[in-house]
Amino acid sequence: MKAETGHEASRNALKAWVRALERTAPLAQNPAQTFPVLIDSLAERFGSAPALLSDGESMTYLALAERSRRYTRWALEQSLSPGDVVCLLMPNCPEYVAIWLGITRVGAIVSLLNTQLTGDALAHAINIVAPKQLIVGAALADALAGVSGRIPASIQRWAHGENQHGMARIDHEIERCEEAGLSRTEYRQPTLADRALYIYTSGTTGLPKAVNVSHFRLMLWSHWFAGMMGTRPDDRIYNCLPMYHSVGGVTAIGAALVNGGSVMIRKRFSASRFWDEVVESECTIFAYIGELCRYLVNMPPHPSEPRHRLRLACGNGMGAGVWEEFQIRFKIPQILEFYAATEGNFSLYNCEGRVGSVGRIPAFLRHRLAVELVKFDHETGEPTRDKNGFCTRCAINETGEAIGRIPAESASMSGRFEGYADRAATERKILRNVFEHGDAWYRTGDLMRRDEAGFFYFVDRIGDTFRWKGENVSTVEVAATVSKSPGVTETVVYGVPIPGNEGRAGMIAAVVREPFDLAAFRRYLVGELAEYARPLFLRIREAIEATGTFKPRKIDLMRESYDPSVTEDTIYFNDPDRQSFVKIDPELFAKIQSGRMRL
Repeated sequence: MKAETGHEASRNALKAWVRALERTAPLAQNPAQTFPVLIDSLAERFGSAPALLSDGESMTYLALAERSRRYTRWALEQSLSPGDVVCLLMPNCPEYVAIWLGITRVGAIVSLLNTQLTGDALAHAINIVAPKQLIVGAALADALAGVSGRIPASIQRWAHGENQHGMARIDHEIERCEEAGLSRTEYRQPTLADRALYIYTSGTTGLPKAVNVSHFRLMLWSHWFAGMMGTRPDDRIYNCLPMYHSVGGVTAIGAALVNGGSVMIRKRFSASRFWDEVVESECTIFAYIGELCRYLVNMPPHPSEPRHRLRLACGNGMGAGVWEEFQIRFKIPQILEFYAATEGNFSLYNCEGRVGSVGRIPAFLRHRLAVELVKFDHETGEPTRDKNGFCTRCAINETGEAIGRIPAESASMSGRFEGYADRAATERKILRNVFEHGDAWYRTGDLMRRDEAGFFYFVDRIGDTFRWKGENVSTVEVAATVSKSPGVTETVVYGVPIPGNEGRAGMIAAVVREPFDLAAFRRYLVGELAEYARPLFLRIREAIEATGTFKPRKIDLMRESYDPSVTEDTIYFNDPDRQSFVKIDPELFAKIQSGRMRL
């Protein structure tokens, strides 16, 4: 792989920014041009060309448009009005896209439920958006049935595929719906300003929050990433990211489709099958999160590695320790690392290949993309203020919270913070009177630093959230679930680093009493928490120390981690092979530290 010179990298980065601007600048000029409308026009243009592919299903552009229109007619038959909500709980597949395209075409909102949620977390995610209808993939029908008593009985439930719970089959229902185009008189078309999706995020505290995603943002994300990646009709994106997330469900799909390319959709990531699948499907772009890249570099050489056609890997969370090995070993011509949040009002892109950076903003765009780092007080959990009450910008290479300016003019759609379904949660993410009276900025909750050349580097999350297996884990959410388990009287949850792994693994420090049962406790966690949120370590304590404001003191616990030599407390490891909690002794501790233990 030939390395780019500094000048070449800068020149190519500039081209990528210009392409993105050219694609997105005209979007607001046609308020009726939503993504479902665009799909209809793409079908006329690309017809029989492949759009969405998978092992068991494939759709051409024409088939995708026609399938989505069946769901549009179904939505009309259900008397769904603009603003009504339909929840979608379904594994990755081409049909997933057709469903939300068709329903959002009439102005209804589709709520993309996290397929890993169970128990109270799943019920909460459904209830906060107050849906009228709910569509569940047959493979997830049991999870939905498990919370049936915790959600309103008035929600009409539909299964896609055969199920054992007596739910009506939507896949049968839509077969009688016409796939022909609809006239303007049959329904009221939504505009770009209208809400299209709810996409969930853990946020910094509490249970999942439903992020408002407008039709404008769907168009913006799709066209912007198409420009940044320079997608072409001969591109095929390998997408194994969950489709309930904004990258796997919108940007990786839209960026390919708007330029006539295709997407290979996988249900899940497999390190052992990855290279065979990429080669066999002739993919040219890989949509990643950093954790997947770490898995791949830790795998032994695969015979298909040298035969791939990947020209670009685009994603976020690629650590500096993985980046160079991943790019050099697998001969990936370009890494496009970016920083973004589903609810965020700005993004950063590293088009120049600066290892470890999430990107920078070109000088000619700084007036449009106002991003600042402000000094942060870890004691108060708020940005620091000077004597005049204003925030203080960070110096070069000084760590602070990243914030993005919310434009004052209400007519501007770019840079707007659309917030959450919960208005109070939306207000908590807005920082006011930051540099002058009356200004407003979006709080990312992320700590970053910026170097002399203007490159930003992600440092850490603020508050009670840590990242594990590519997912944000809320300690508040996990602690609330753990505290309901029989025998648990007090608990504190935190993340601990494990050598050779990205992010932090979950750990519980708990005070317990009879009838606490270790095996029953583990079964409870499996039933109530998504796999990525289940703590790997459990520390049993006599008491949990608290601060002067009665908050649990985590600092010492986090420092001591899961090392049995620094405490008399019993510490357990949630062993995935034994499917049980096992006591950590010096030998097991050394095995985990050395990376010989499968996590």
